[in-house]
Amino acid sequence: MDRTQFYSAQAGRTIDVPRHARARFGIGDVVRHRVFDFRGVVFDVDPVFANSEEWYQSIPEEIRPKREQPFYHLLAENDESSYVAYVSQQNLLGDSEAGPVDHPQIAEMFDRFENGRYRMRRALTH
Repeated sequence: MDRTQFYSAQAGRTIDVPRHARARFGIGDVVRHRVFDFRGVVFDVDPVFANSEEWYQSIPEEIRPKREQPFYHLLAENDESSYVAYVSQQNLLGDSEAGPVDHPQIAEMFDRFENGRYRMRRALTH
């Protein structure tokens, strides 16, 4: 398989990535976790798992996702709090019909919620 590499500061190492990794969701998309009761807005995407080994091993083995898939950084919310989540593609579903996400950091990254997704602030795009 044709591969490339990128350095993940979060993982503290260089990570091999299939050259043709396919992300189902993009920055600004609203998603819901397939198993746990939370939803969020995507603010970054890793083509494969790029967090620490300690974080990965802390997930119970019977529900641990495969590394070789996109992982999403979310501004997440549930009924009790707002937080940042790191979730595998296999555990996410689209959820734009449920409306905007109420996370206090959304205004730092996004301008508005329009047509079912958030629009990134122009100053943050490249």
